[in-house]
Amino acid sequence: MTTTTRRRFGIAGAIVGAASAGVAAAALAKRYAVGRIRLRPDADADEPFGELGGRRRTFTTSDGVELNVELDGPDDAPLTIVFCHGYCLSLESWHFQRKDLREEHRLLLWDQRSHGRSQRAGSDDSTIDRLGEDLAEVIEAFVPGSCVLVGHSMGGMTIMALADRRPELFGDRIKGVALIGTSAGRLAEITLGLPALVSKVVHKLAPTTVSMLGRRGALVDRTRHAGSDIAFLITRYMGFGDSRNVSPTLVDFAESMIRATPTEVVADFYPALMNHDKLSALHVLDPVPTAIMVGDRDWLTPPDHSRAMAAALPRAQLTEVPDTAHLIQLERPGVINDALRDLVKRATGEAR
Repeated sequence: MTTTTRRRFGIAGAIVGAASAGVAAAALAKRYAVGRIRLRPDADADEPFGELGGRRRTFTTSDGVELNVELDGPDDAPLTIVFCHGYCLSLESWHFQRKDLREEHRLLLWDQRSHGRSQRAGSDDSTIDRLGEDLAEVIEAFVPGSCVLVGHSMGGMTIMALADRRPELFGDRIKGVALIGTSAGRLAEITLGLPALVSKVVHKLAPTTVSMLGRRGALVDRTRHAGSDIAFLITRYMGFGDSRNVSPTLVDFAESMIRATPTEVVADFYPALMNHDKLSALHVLDPVPTAIMVGDRDWLTPPDHSRAMAAALPRAQLTEVPDTAHLIQLERPGVINDALRDLVKRATGEAR
């Protein structure tokens, strides 16, 4: 080996060594940061997340998909509160609402198709309109009288799809609606808190990237299921507005639901979310008491989207919760629970 060749190998080795050292240093810093976060006081360290069992049922939709449904609270209650969870979550995301309301109200919680314990559906059947039809069928099967619908994120879109497809239910069977951290459309225009130019690039690349990941879903999931410090930090940053004080246990709980959603499901529903447009259907909700709630730091379904819904529903009550992000029902459960109690009172008052 010549002196020149040895010098080239030496330079290459130095570059690789420096890069490896940089990656190792970044990983160590990240691990150190997460470790410090986990050492902070944790108000939810003993919270029984995922352990609030109800009366579990399996319901088969008209297109043959088996949905996981759980009933909780007194069966003889005159009104049922129906909870519709968000994208990449499950019925467990209503943990604090179930815990607080189950003693006095009849609750119906369900895993939307391809989420939680419900059966996987094909990509062609992973649409918001189909979710609206699922909700109609679940109400018909499990709600004996009147109900109030509560939807977070994609669950709110499910309610809007139901309004578009079955407007006759609102005011008759459905006496009230809560739309939490959701949108009536134009999600492809959100900035995610990024500069405008960067956001435009992200939205341009996202559909192709998500589709590619979906085609390699099994491979991607093998790495996701192990969990990671990065996933913890992203969930903490994007999901919670007061990220410095949020419980690490709560972040882990939210991240575990996201991680449990197969990558193929994430890819199947992504186009449906980006193409969602139900602003013209919102008038169907106007005759019933409606509560709209959003965190003022929600980058996934920003406050402007809730304000647009409130403008289309003059009788609705709009609440913007300070220092709160997308997972508002987990981050500020007291605010949400109080609003739901008030909504039920208004709904039953209207019924009387």
